[in-house]
Amino acid sequence: MENRELARVFSEMADILELTEGNSFRIRSFRRVSQTIENLGFSLAKTFREDIEKVRQLPGIGEGTIRKIQELLDTGTCQEYEQLKAKLPPMLISMLELQGVGPKKISLFWHALEITSIDELEAAARAQRLRVLPGMGEKSEKKIFRAIQEYRQRGGRIRLDEGLEIAASLIANLQERVAPEQIAYAGSLRRRKDTVGDVDLLVSCGVAPSQAIEAFTSHGSVRSVLAKGDTKASVILSRGVQADLRVIDSQSFGAALQYFTGSKEHNVALRERAKRMGYKINEYGVFRIDDNSRIAGTEELEVYSALDLPLIPPELREGHGEIEKAERNELPRLIELRDIQGDLHVHTVASDGRDTVFAMAQAGLEAGYQYIGITDHSKAVAVAHGLDEKRLIAHLDEIDRVRKAQPGIAILKGIEVDILAEGALDLSEEALSGLDVVVASIHSRFNMSEREMTLRVCRALENRFVNILAHPTGRLLTRREPYPVNLQEVIKVALQNRVCLEINAYPERLDLSDVHCRMAKENGVLLSINSDSHNRQMLHYMKYGIYTARRGWLEPQDVINTYVLDDLRRVLKKEIYAGSISRSLEKR
Repeated sequence: MENRELARVFSEMADILELTEGNSFRIRSFRRVSQTIENLGFSLAKTFREDIEKVRQLPGIGEGTIRKIQELLDTGTCQEYEQLKAKLPPMLISMLELQGVGPKKISLFWHALEITSIDELEAAARAQRLRVLPGMGEKSEKKIFRAIQEYRQRGGRIRLDEGLEIAASLIANLQERVAPEQIAYAGSLRRRKDTVGDVDLLVSCGVAPSQAIEAFTSHGSVRSVLAKGDTKASVILSRGVQADLRVIDSQSFGAALQYFTGSKEHNVALRERAKRMGYKINEYGVFRIDDNSRIAGTEELEVYSALDLPLIPPELREGHGEIEKAERNELPRLIELRDIQGDLHVHTVASDGRDTVFAMAQAGLEAGYQYIGITDHSKAVAVAHGLDEKRLIAHLDEIDRVRKAQPGIAILKGIEVDILAEGALDLSEEALSGLDVVVASIHSRFNMSEREMTLRVCRALENRFVNILAHPTGRLLTRREPYPVNLQEVIKVALQNRVCLEINAYPERLDLSDVHCRMAKENGVLLSINSDSHNRQMLHYMKYGIYTARRGWLEPQDVINTYVLDDLRRVLKKEIYAGSISRSLEKR
């Protein structure tokens, strides 16, 4: 089982206990275990086999949890999980997929109206039966109905990180059982889209194709087999995701990888280019039209070279002008993880984080960073134990102490300050003036009109101490749509006030989106990629922000936390911005 699947089981046990008014201590315990597993930067199943003591040292993992994990890894389930599920109607738990619908509301619908599925809930909302329940009303009923429609529109898509984890598990299984010559995932997953609908795998191997097909279809996460042929198989996995495997001849592997990576628009443009050059291109290779002789296909690079193009990075293959740029040798030098010099948005135990300032700084040092920005929540986020002015002063004193104890990394004093309903900030300018980095964000009142929300955000950006607008649209992938905001206007005001926009790398957010990253770049606005870490393991989320940045055509100079510390400090002080930074980097 993958980390995500293990975490889901513990989260679901907590949900069931909450629905059935179970023990609050066990609910908190299961949720903590779920969060710990989900945020790991390594495979729990592999570590469980190879270094059980490392697992025992993880937060919230006691001997009872160890036994449950062992049972899950051995059988795919555990006795307590099955016993808890038996207490509920089978489809009841699926309602938790709806935005704004938690265990308390589900319990209310179940007991008051005997609603046990999303379909039944939708019917009740249409019939206006929800609004008469305690704590509900017409407005709440309409919100639930909208949440159901959004759920339908998502159509079973999963987040990028979930898709990558599934692909890694399937690939590891094939590598262990058939030792393939080549293996890769393709499709939107390889293009690093923020959500994916399925997982496509390609494999070439020295053994009979049937052996690879059998290894794939018998993987422990397979719930049902849709098709099983000589060189292709399709399955539905335990999470409801479809996965496809194609066994490819080695001489065509590069062509197949290019073809099945897509996108459709990119491939159409390539085929048209090939035709103009007297070639045809498909999943088997590149061929001359006149005599059908094969000229390329073993390697993906060969395919592009045959068409007089450099290898176009998968993230750019969306039909958005990348082929024309490649023709003119004008493709960007896309940002890479190794370019990142630090993380400017992390949390500690001072608010809702799990680790101390020292632990987060140590984790940043281990990641090879020059600097790390400690940006705990401000007081408006009461649920996160946000800092008021008095507690902030004590927190900054703690950072000073850690700076002395850990001189190997620059620890920047910061805050994630809330943007209030009218655009004012949650802390006084006097409190903000003593900080190195101020990250402003919205955590409430998402239901404002676009005009109101845009004015709210822009007013906050005009505050002279704000450096970064965090998760600018508030979206949660597969769970919550972006709040309405005119990003073109926000970008304009950000440029005027030398504020950077964040690419929040937290896998549920990836906010800004790739489209808005490119919009920001084209308008001269700088960005910052941050993990929004709440414990030291979450620093590895940075890679997901890199994927989004690459899809947005970003280069290192577009992202402020690729800068060396001296240049970063000048940006945060608003001494330089955009074009000035490019020249500064060139001099270095």
